[in-house]
Amino acid sequence: MPAGDFKIQWVGPHAVAAMPAEIDAVNAEKIGQDLLSAVGLGAAVLVIDMSETTFCDSAGVQATIVAYRQAAANGTELRLVATAVLRILTVVGIGQLIPIYPTLESALAGPSPPG
Repeated sequence: MPAGDFKIQWVGPHAVAAMPAEIDAVNAEKIGQDLLSAVGLGAAVLVIDMSETTFCDSAGVQATIVAYRQAAANGTELRLVATAVLRILTVVGIGQLIPIYPTLESALAGPSPPG
């Protein structure tokens, strides 16, 4: 999959956006635009699947935060799946905004966060 290009899959009522192996300044703007489009699909839950992502810099983190803000405005719940990039997401506090799951299966089954 070319950097910045990903497909949206529907798993029941949830939309799943599979991210590329690397998210950096080169492709983060395109990824951010694509995530905003995905948020606009009207799914109650959008899972950002970073399970295959091995590198994510600050531009990727920013794209995720922008998507979170738009999702919150639209009433869409975001969930993240992350393993290799879990540390950076945790350090910058993304987990305080968006629940992070270890697998796609757990994100799809996961409860909605309180409040």
